[in-house]
Amino acid sequence: MLSHKVLEKVTDLYFLYTGFDSDNSSGDFSETNHKVAEMLDLDPPQSNRTGKHNGARQLHENGIKKHRTSLPAPMFSRSDFSVWSILKKCIGLELSKITMPIVFNEPLSFLQRITEYMEHIYLIHKASSHANPLERMQAVAAFAVSAVASQWERTGKPFNPLLGETYELIREDLGFRFISEQVSHHPPVSAFYSEGLNKDFVFHGSIYPKLKFWGKSVEAEPRGTITLELLKHNEAYTWTNPTCCVHNIIIGKLWIEQYGTIEIVNHRKKLSVIYGKWTECLWCVNPATYDTSKKNEKRGGDQKKMKPSEEAGNDEADDMPEIQETVQVIQGSKLLWRINSRPPNSSQMYNFTSFAVSLNELETGMEAVLAPTDCRLRPDIRGMENGELDLASKEKERLEEKQRAARKERAKDEVEWRTRWFHQGNNPYTGTSDWLYSGGYFDRNFSDCPDIY
Repeated sequence: MLSHKVLEKVTDLYFLYTGFDSDNSSGDFSETNHKVAEMLDLDPPQSNRTGKHNGARQLHENGIKKHRTSLPAPMFSRSDFSVWSILKKCIGLELSKITMPIVFNEPLSFLQRITEYMEHIYLIHKASSHANPLERMQAVAAFAVSAVASQWERTGKPFNPLLGETYELIREDLGFRFISEQVSHHPPVSAFYSEGLNKDFVFHGSIYPKLKFWGKSVEAEPRGTITLELLKHNEAYTWTNPTCCVHNIIIGKLWIEQYGTIEIVNHRKKLSVIYGKWTECLWCVNPATYDTSKKNEKRGGDQKKMKPSEEAGNDEADDMPEIQETVQVIQGSKLLWRINSRPPNSSQMYNFTSFAVSLNELETGMEAVLAPTDCRLRPDIRGMENGELDLASKEKERLEEKQRAARKERAKDEVEWRTRWFHQGNNPYTGTSDWLYSGGYFDRNFSDCPDIY
């Protein structure tokens, strides 16, 4: 069982899990231009929306060799805005009906936020490489917890995806490609699919969180199944994300809680105990040692606070970033995962991780191969990233009005919305309702994509 409550000092409320709001919001912003160093020198784009190229030199599909390390413009102050003035009228309401000013956003779409699952993808590769099923299970458990680690200290709300919006990411250096689509607007549902470039895994799911405001707290209850398939071992793992709650939004110190149970059970006997914090690290140890340690702790005994380099058999310790840890490490434990250090200027970049900073990168040549629905092409998000809050707010209102008009036109013509890359079905392992990848995205025939921007 993994469960941890963390105090966090923040100045404004963030609907941590997704913060879906309604179709309207407003705010204010300034322009800065930024060119990322050491980008791939691309030939002038000679391609159409099908992704076929005529240049003598073949492009990387995402057009980038080295990823940027900072955003074009620093984060702005939210001190002049009060979340409580907005939320006090909304007690007990579903948060998808609440309008939030754009000032509380961060310059990413929720589809890009989902992609942050992949920051610690090395854990999946490690799981696939293990011959021992217990070690595979440990690595998968660490991956499941690592998915929420990037939310630590993130006080901005991602932009709501427009219906039909997509996001793709191909990282040859990390060995995966990823595609997501906003398959429903009311209720908001996001579906995603990822696969290893070496055909070692398939990772997919759909997310439709339910958010509630309870007066003193905001709670995000995750719904939807996350599925990981390790193809080499013919194994499948499923789980749901923990519930997130932000406490003390009216008065007192805000604190964020991720709670719920991630449990891996062998019904014959206990095989391993995993412990740690979602904001720091995870360790595993054999059950007997864990039980002895806990008994000693109750008697007032001291645990040795080991450094990772002191842990016997931890070959990866030298590669891990130095961080200040509060986890009491039990002698004989094995390190499974540690959170990545944030960039030095992270506090000026919405507390983004290095991985998150790279997600909205758009360089010469990329637009020619991306789907026209890709998040990187959204003018409101791009405006906010560039420090132009007024432009971002106006573009956000324009896009949402365009979405409403399209919905009315479909209703008038009695035409149902058709998703492009995912279809509704049943999860092959749990039998529950799910959104499954239909295939074909990376063939890059985007001729029938909707005009949503």
